[in-house]
Amino acid sequence: MKPAFVFGTRPEIIKLAPVIRAFEERGIDPLLIHTGQHYDYEMSKIFLEELELHRIDYHLEVGSGTQAYQTGTAMIKIEEVLMKEKPDVSLVQGDTNTVLAGALASVKLKIPVAHVEAGLRSFDRTMPEEINRILADHASEILFAPTEEAKKNLEREGISEGVYVVGNTIVDAVLQNSEIAERKSKILDELGLRPKEYAVLTAHRAENTDSEENLKKLVEIIESLPITVIYPVHPRTEKRLKSLDLWDRLEQKAHVILTKPLGYLDFLKLQKNAKFVLTDSGGIQEESIILNVPCLTLRYNTERPETIKAGGNVLVGLEKGRVLYYVDRLLNDKEFYEKMESAKNPFGDGRSGERIVEILFNLYNKGELKVRSSRFI
Repeated sequence: MKPAFVFGTRPEIIKLAPVIRAFEERGIDPLLIHTGQHYDYEMSKIFLEELELHRIDYHLEVGSGTQAYQTGTAMIKIEEVLMKEKPDVSLVQGDTNTVLAGALASVKLKIPVAHVEAGLRSFDRTMPEEINRILADHASEILFAPTEEAKKNLEREGISEGVYVVGNTIVDAVLQNSEIAERKSKILDELGLRPKEYAVLTAHRAENTDSEENLKKLVEIIESLPITVIYPVHPRTEKRLKSLDLWDRLEQKAHVILTKPLGYLDFLKLQKNAKFVLTDSGGIQEESIILNVPCLTLRYNTERPETIKAGGNVLVGLEKGRVLYYVDRLLNDKEFYEKMESAKNPFGDGRSGERIVEILFNLYNKGELKVRSSRFI
């Protein structure tokens, strides 16, 4: 079997790495196609090296741009590679423009698409990621749903064939790398931090960083936090903060530590030892509950509702009063903190990569790894 992996951002790399390793353990070196969608390929290279993925077969250098530019340019370049390499299956993960481009380019060439982390829904179609998820799922032949809830989302949309509940590969990645991070990373010493005496914050979603109103709300929240907060800032967000004269406000706060984006192992250690996390990232919501770190999500919806139901995550939006209410409870209500901290991980046992590869091999050996002429509901 000749599998092709199409990815373009660091979260995709992290979540696909366990699947790539599972293929390699079976003696197969899959085709690795990096679109370069992420703003900083050098940072992506650091992630690749940390995850011991040193070989990229194609780097397409798509770069930044509008939704249409990224998706369209990626489709053109991915199609060229696929026509040359003729893989048996294309694997994509998540909800990025790269995922949509990879799925569309593949299925139109009659190459079956396997969507890792299929079926996630925020039910907010104003989010570009939601459109990408829906379209990628409907273009895919094999859908690897992380949970039963994700499977039900697909069934509601008429997709019942080719769906497999396998758990989430983020569990594989966290379990494989958290111990390595604990040994190798010196990030706590470098930042002068002690475990459980700081919070970690990330914010990169367009609805939070492109809106001047929402970005000001975010800054006001950060300024008001009664705990040291570490904020790794994306270059695009840094530029936006500076253009709105908000960067200096954060720099002047003694409890705020602004850093550049961190390598995976450094961030994982920082997250694992945090008192709690504030984020708008879906992946970090998942990682936090796996690491038993309470999470406050700076959004009004989430495509990871399992973390809410399990009790490890609370949606707080950008309402300062609501955020500070839950921060106060995490800092001063021991019973509440311990309840969130001990929430059970709903995403599986860390063997998702193995299951995905086993399913693909079974389909391939039975001659069923192909694009069907119709999908029956």
